[in-house]
Amino acid sequence: MLSRFLRPSKRPLQSLSEQEILALAISAEEDDGRIYLAYADALRTSYPNSARVFEEMAEEESHHRQMLIDLHVARFGNRIPLVRREHVRDFPERKPDWLIANMPIETARAQAEAMEEAAHRFYLEAAARSEDAPTRKLLGNLALAEKSHETLARRLGEKHTPDDVKEEEAQTAHRQFLLTYVQPGLAGLMDGSVSTLAPIFAAAFATQDTWQTFLVGLSASVGAGISMGFTEAAHDDGKLSGRGSPIKRGLASGIMTALGGLGHALPYLIPHFWTATAVAAVVVFVELWAIAFIQNKYMETPFLRAAFQVVLGGGLVLAAGVLIGNA
Repeated sequence: MLSRFLRPSKRPLQSLSEQEILALAISAEEDDGRIYLAYADALRTSYPNSARVFEEMAEEESHHRQMLIDLHVARFGNRIPLVRREHVRDFPERKPDWLIANMPIETARAQAEAMEEAAHRFYLEAAARSEDAPTRKLLGNLALAEKSHETLARRLGEKHTPDDVKEEEAQTAHRQFLLTYVQPGLAGLMDGSVSTLAPIFAAAFATQDTWQTFLVGLSASVGAGISMGFTEAAHDDGKLSGRGSPIKRGLASGIMTALGGLGHALPYLIPHFWTATAVAAVVVFVELWAIAFIQNKYMETPFLRAAFQVVLGGGLVLAAGVLIGNA
């Protein structure tokens, strides 16, 4: 019973026979080909040119896999042992398909080159460890094949994604970034910064107790963050609107909402009431101008108009909180 728990989960490369090393290479080529097809499927709608790059890379992986299978059949017969990368210690791992679905285009391109480079280094290291000459030769040939795949990724990128296409894809990626992160995050920051002004400053002037004011601000900020996060994630799954993952949008909105409220709640950790209130007022000023800056930079809203809307709205809410607190 104890031996079952002490048994190593992965085998070292040195323990593999030449046949097992060849089987490992075959399964690795198959896995990489499937990953490239997953990249192509994920990118086809928004980035058709880059999708063709990954389709051709998958075809190359399939071609090399068939060559390795032919070599195995010639040397060892038709039965290929089941040896996969997860069975071998230190073999480069690959992400499953469900982690690829929302991968940004530049990340996918960089990941493809990193995959081939990691496999190239692994085969070189494996060849250096091997004491059997045929095995060293086999691993060296595999390293050269992986290196050629890496240059193929660059060549296919130049073929299918020239500068004008890359610029168009970059604009699409930027738009997706705005829809998934900036827009919900900005809405959350505005809601958290503005909507919590009234309860925080009303509590401050009503009680003049900094700790109680901080608790009110903390609860209002966290509650608003949770509410905004769930609302953003639940009301639109992103499939028809193209706004991206609801989880990412929900996190962006919820976190920024909470931060917007906590910004002027945290100063009330200062025990002196008027000092805390003065610091909170400065923080509110910075928050409102930061919102105007983000609107101008990312949403292309004219700065003066954004500043007028945000500062006016925030000022009215702040004044309402102070008046209610002093009532």
